[in-house]
Amino acid sequence: MYPEKQIEGFLYSADKSKLQPEVIHAFLSQRSYWAQNIPMEIVKQAIAGSMCFAVYDGQAQIGFARVITDEATFAYLADVFVEEAYRGRGISKQLMQYIMDYPAMSKIRRFMLATKDAHGLYAGFGFKPLKEPGRFMEIKPFERY
Repeated sequence: MYPEKQIEGFLYSADKSKLQPEVIHAFLSQRSYWAQNIPMEIVKQAIAGSMCFAVYDGQAQIGFARVITDEATFAYLADVFVEEAYRGRGISKQLMQYIMDYPAMSKIRRFMLATKDAHGLYAGFGFKPLKEPGRFMEIKPFERY
């Protein structure tokens, strides 16, 4: 088990048993730009199939991120958020550092993400625009939500 860290009064954890799916669902479905109206069952399935990281203030979950990965060559960072009332305190940076320090991340050949407005945060951890975007493709076969 990846050790938890206390940083400036907040607990950073990769323990899925501590996650609060209702908090994650509320943020993603109501306040994110990328997962509006996502059903709770899809959130739970995404959590089950991902490596998850969270931030807590006491018992309250205030941040979240998940990494979809084979833990060997590829990873995709998704659903990163910090509750609005806690922003501006460096929590997202500490969460990203906690994720980047996870032992499997040192093996990853390609770590990707997509963002509309947090380029500066991720650039601080070495993320850059795609060098060869013409090689990448996507499909969105189901617009479920």
